[in-house]
This record gives sequence, structure tokens and C-alpha cells, in this order.
Amino acid sequence: MTYLKNLAEYWQTDYSWRENESKLNEFPQFITEIDGQAIHFLHVRSPEPNAVPLIITHSWPNSIAEFMKIIGPLSNPRAHGRDPDIAFHVVAPSIPGFTFSQFSEPADETPWNITRVARTWAELMRRLGYDRYGAHGNDAGALVSPELAVIDSEHMIGVHITGGLGIPTGDPNELEDLTEEERLEIEQMAEWFTEGSGYASYLTSRPQTLSYGMSDSPVAQLAYLVERFKEFDGWPDAGFEIPHEPLDLDQLLTNATLYWLTRTAGSSSWTYYEGAAGMPIDQTKVPTGVSHGGGPVFRRLAERKNNIVHWSDNTSVSHMVAMAVPDSLIEDIRDFFSSYASLKVYKI
Repeated sequence: MTYLKNLAEYWQTDYSWRENESKLNEFPQFITEIDGQAIHFLHVRSPEPNAVPLIITHSWPNSIAEFMKIIGPLSNPRAHGRDPDIAFHVVAPSIPGFTFSQFSEPADETPWNITRVARTWAELMRRLGYDRYGAHGNDAGALVSPELAVIDSEHMIGVHITGGLGIPTGDPNELEDLTEEERLEIEQMAEWFTEGSGYASYLTSRPQTLSYGMSDSPVAQLAYLVERFKEFDGWPDAGFEIPHEPLDLDQLLTNATLYWLTRTAGSSSWTYYEGAAGMPIDQTKVPTGVSHGGGPVFRRLAERKNNIVHWSDNTSVSHMVAMAVPDSLIEDIRDFFSSYASLKVYKI
């Protein structure tokens, strides 16, 4: 409670929206219409001639602000002291119903589930002229990206996600050959899901109920977002000091401000009702890389139904990996696409 009170006070008195708005506006932004819906996206072209197109999909409840610290190093590594031979043309769309792609005028009654979002992303990349491209995603983005690989596999070179694969489905046969230590790791993960993901079952049936409170009170909305952002533990339950780790406060509050100004805290939750909840699908059509994906047991389970060619068990104290440990994520994306997804082969 102390943490939230002080964070809300900082938002009201010290946080500068105009300053952070300017940081967002450093990235070229566009709107196009696909499947009757206005789609907002960032399109940051790399100055490097061999750059590979990469579509990155944000998490829930987040926005393109999630990627503010990784877009620059990915698209212009030379300017950030990194090897310029590994560079990306970055496309970062807003999922319909989230901040800039709000549902102010819904196109139709068709749910914006994961499959529809993935089809929209495939069309967006086609319109941008990218014949071959890769994908990265976190949380909701980690659901969209493997789906995109299935839908548009002939144009995909690889999928990189942050966790989610290798989670047992409940089939007891999955655990037969596991050691006691591995079973304990699985049990700990299951306990985390039971205690930390209770909101998921609620939103799959009653997303609108919570939306009224989040649309009426900026503090209620902030509390809801922060609870999701601090998952994976490691944050203090009380106390507050500036600067505060693990997330940059201004980046966190930029996301909260975007939700408040666009009134999309409610509509972003509709995705759960429309079938977006769950784990990433298994797919073997294109190579998969996983960062911050947990220990070896999760890789072993994931490899049964996925073409896993890269796996790092790096850790993050926040579920929002791009915000909490951006350097770690940047290097993991670069390692995967340079080593396992034929980076040099596919040029625009």
C-alpha cells in the first residue's frame, strides 16, 4: 500500500508526460487499416544495409512503451556500441484494444483473439514489403509470435519469445521421466501460477466488471498494472526510493498514462474473454528461441513439440523483461537471430 501511494504521488507531482511523450515520438509511428480495424504501429528502419525485419509484440497489460529501451539498440546497434552486422528493421504494432489501437469504433463483432492478431501482423509485414522476417514477443506477444509462425511460416525465419513454453498441460504422462528435482521445479511454477495468475480465470468470464473501476480511477488502474508488472517477485512490498529498481518509473508510468488517456485498461482485458489467455502454442514450422524461459526441465518439455534451437535461463525480477533487463533481452534476440535463424540470408 505504501508503495502504491508513493508511486501515485510521484505520478501526480514529478512525472512529466510531455518529456516521455517526446521520447515515444522519437520513433516513427503510423496507422493503417487492416480487416476493418485501425492498426497503430512503430516502424523503425535500421541504417544498416543487411538489417533483418523483426516484428515485436508487446505484453498485457502493456503497450509499445514496453520496448522503448530495446528498439534503439536493435535497429541501430552501431550507435549503441554493438556489432552493426546484427541489426533489425523493427516493427512494433499495438494490439487492437490496447492504447493507440483502441476500440473506440470496433470494426465488427469478430473477437480479436490470438489468431486474428497474428493474421493482421502477417498482412502488416506484407504491406511493408518484408518478404522474410522474424518475430519476438513477451506474454501476449509470446502467444502471437508462434501463431504467426504457423500462419505465415513461408515468410518467417524464426520466433523468439520470453518464456511460456515447456509448461506442463496436466497430462501425467508428461512428468513420468522427470527427476525429483525437476518435479519440484514444476511444482514451484504451478504454485506461482495458482497464486499469481488468479486474474486470468476472472477476466476470461467477466472482464467488463473490473473495467469500470479502472476507467473511473487512475489509482485503481495503476494498482492493477503494477501488480502485473511486479510478478516474478523481487520487488519490495513497502517503501519507495527514487530511482527504483527493477523498472524505470517513468517507463512504467508512461504505460499507465497511455492506458489512462486512451481509456483502454478495460478493452485490453477483453482479449482474455475472446480467447487470448493461455500458453504459447507448440509449432515446428520455424526455429524457436526462448529467453528467460526457466531451467532445463522446461526446455526438455518444450523440445518434444517445438524446434527449440536456442534457450537461455536468464532471470528477470519482473514479468516485463524488456523493461527490467533490456540489455539481457537485446543480446538474446541478437544471439538467436544471428546464430540460429540465418540472419545473413534474408535481406530486403
